Amino acid sequence: MAQIKIYGLAPSLKPIQAQLSEVIHRCAQTALGLPAEKRFHRFMGLEREDFYYPSDRTEQYLILEISLFEGRSVGTKKQLLRLLMQSIHAELQIPLNDIEITIFETPKANWGIRGLPGDELSLNYAVDI
Repeated sequence: MAQIKIYGLAPSLKPIQAQLSEVIHRCAQTALGLPAEKRFHRFMGLEREDFYYPSDRTEQYLILEISLFEGRSVGTKKQLLRLLMQSIHAELQIPLNDIEITIFETPKANWGIRGLPGDELSLNYAVDI
């Protein structure tokens, strides 16, 4: 399971939203082994007065927050981070300095999905990778 929130300035984020979702999901499939249908992305386009960021960032500045079931190895998480940063930079021409990602891991029992606690679900993909 992976839930991904993407924050950025609305005028910069909206035009690239669909392409960015494709890039993010492809990276999650590669690094995490997520099935094609397991795409959960929420885009938060912020107005300038609602988004403060350092002066060394541009209007393309993005923040990705990724919530995962715990269990992935450090190597798997680093692979995801590298794939995301490299792919977003290469395919959307967003400077590496403008891409920040945080991974939050939660025990499966702390998720409620399809009417069940997450630790009672049968998944069609591995988490302990």
